[in-house]
Amino acid sequence: MVNSALRIWCAVSVLCVASFTMVTSEFAPIGLLSQISADLDQTPSTIGLTVTLYAWIGAASGLLSNWLNRWIPRKALLIGLMLILAVSNGLAALSPEFSTLLGARAVGALAHGVFWAIVAATAAHIVPVQRIGLATSIVLGGITVATVMGVPLVNLVGQYDGWRTAFVCLALMCVASAGAIALVLPSMQIHSLAKGVGFAAVLRRKDLLITYVITGLTAAAHFGAYTFVEPFIGQVPGITSYLIAVLLFAFGAAGFLGNLLSALFIDRYLKTFILVALIAMALALVTLGIYGPLLGIAPVVILLVVWGIAISALFTGLQTWVLRIAGDHMVPATAIHTAVLNSAIGLGVIIGGGALNVAGFKGAMLAASVVIVPAIVLMIASGLRARTEAVFS
Repeated sequence: MVNSALRIWCAVSVLCVASFTMVTSEFAPIGLLSQISADLDQTPSTIGLTVTLYAWIGAASGLLSNWLNRWIPRKALLIGLMLILAVSNGLAALSPEFSTLLGARAVGALAHGVFWAIVAATAAHIVPVQRIGLATSIVLGGITVATVMGVPLVNLVGQYDGWRTAFVCLALMCVASAGAIALVLPSMQIHSLAKGVGFAAVLRRKDLLITYVITGLTAAAHFGAYTFVEPFIGQVPGITSYLIAVLLFAFGAAGFLGNLLSALFIDRYLKTFILVALIAMALALVTLGIYGPLLGIAPVVILLVVWGIAISALFTGLQTWVLRIAGDHMVPATAIHTAVLNSAIGLGVIIGGGALNVAGFKGAMLAASVVIVPAIVLMIASGLRARTEAVFS
């Protein structure tokens, strides 16, 4: 029993490491935005398109997960996805111009969407049902660790030896993650519904549709601002290149606290927890948008911490919400959730880039704060509806 439990949680931890590698690869251009922009002679908003393309291709590829799950064992599929991502990062490091960088990123995006459609469901499958929330928090903690360590470390590597070296390091991390999955994850074959049935059933469920809309608005708001956070921080009076990395670390470190709070509260207070996180994120973004970098280093750090706590809690909470209510539709439900998330990331980058071109970095923050307001309204309405149904049931 002890060995079995140990193996289960080792497997969950390895999935967390793979998630870290996947997210760090996805958002590497954010930490390297200024360097890539200067080297390839493109504007920051143009380089931001490498995140948009990655997200949109990931959204489409995630919908293949239900089909792939019927034909490829889960362990082999995860290993293959990490190796595809390794190839993508290697090609990115060799890219001589912007178009080839986009092509390299597209390769990785094919693996990205499928990975996020199955990784949380994989963790949920191997742990006891009463520990799904904890397992999800651990696996999605890879997102937090990536923002704490991944993006800032990529930034530091880029400053030290160039952005291409940073992508080489990411390729090696992908290979190491694939090896860890091969060693630790148990072999499994998770049931998939018949072709087309799962997606059709999911799209008829109002409870899941609500979670998708809130997820889409949240992701669009976050990435509309976060994609340009590195040059935004660069405008803070008295900032240096290494302090930019420190502030990125502060943002990500706050995510650790958000992830810890998720593990403590989402199994009991899921919807309230999500609502509080949405409000906190909106307040942080609107303050950054109104006052901008002129707030100074200390206030900007505080707001980044609040934002970091909130978005970490939201990613974990929304994924757990989907897993909790999906039932037999877990694989197609998480696949659609991934598609919505990645589509919204791409849309958010475009919204933020448009606001950046019109009103500067403060405009990107304000635009993001506006996008998240409907999510707050919908979350409140969902809570009121649930209470009303409970009273009259």
